Amino acid sequence: MGESQKLMLAVAGVFAAGFIMVGVNKEQSNEEKEAASQIRTLVAMQEMANTKCPKLIQNKTGTQVYFPSKTDTDKETYVTLEWVGEQGDNFKTASCTLHQQLGGVSKLVIDGQVLIDKKF
Repeated sequence: MGESQKLMLAVAGVFAAGFIMVGVNKEQSNEEKEAASQIRTLVAMQEMANTKCPKLIQNKTGTQVYFPSKTDTDKETYVTLEWVGEQGDNFKTASCTLHQQLGGVSKLVIDGQVLIDKKF
């Protein structure tokens, strides 16, 4: 066996050992699984709120909104998005809250007027 063949065999052995080590260490701890689950839940709530709330505000005011001025969340159960109307908009303030347990918008307040208020 030549030197180049030995070198190629050694490189292949290192790659194989690396793949085996990565494969063995793939198991996540319970803490990692819980953290990943919380992140997925938060992302799903944010995505749903960013989809539903602007449509509701546009339906109620006729003004299309894009980016919330403020976001509030406990990172587990609810997300509240708030918008401040600009000059020419048909509203001054709008607040939209989405609760995970209700599976949708639970509260919509535009200019201090409560338009949607769902309870558990």
